Amino acid sequence: MKTANNKNETATKQEVKRGVTKPKSNAAAGLTELFEDSLKDLYWAEKALVKALPVMARNATSEDLISAINNHLVETEEHVTRLEKVFDLIGKKATAKKCDAMEGLIEEGKGILGETEIGVVRDAGIIAASQKIEHYEIATYGTLRQFAETLGLEEAASILELTLDEEKGADKLLTEVAVNAVNLEAAEAE
Repeated sequence: MKTANNKNETATKQEVKRGVTKPKSNAAAGLTELFEDSLKDLYWAEKALVKALPVMARNATSEDLISAINNHLVETEEHVTRLEKVFDLIGKKATAKKCDAMEGLIEEGKGILGETEIGVVRDAGIIAASQKIEHYEIATYGTLRQFAETLGLEEAASILELTLDEEKGADKLLTEVAVNAVNLEAAEAE
């Protein structure tokens, strides 16, 4: 008869054989821990965006795009404050954990600046990079809002929902700027 340890050992060997990634020693064991860890990740991401958005605005030439970026910068600063409120609500200190996804998206945006001529083509690239960021944030805020609802954290869910709606609005505005002006001008510049 196998003991519990032997069963776990056998399961682990089978998982390794199947290519299952072994969790780190500090891996989240429950939804609450996953929620908290994801909040830390998003907190880092929003703080990084507060630094990155002014760079994008300085490199844009479309007044509508510059305005959209600057307006979203103000919202993003508020997003940081809201995440701090969510940390407060769950009784945790607001702590940032490096977000590899956001770091990569910001680096991709910086790369577009070097790979495009100043003007409407660069503006189109800035919009593309910005929308990738918005889509990441929409997915993340949506997930965290759902986690909060599942965990019975109604006030936190409401705060996350408010930010989710603003991220969707920013994405919609970027689409409008692209479709109504920048993309057409970039195509005409060919």
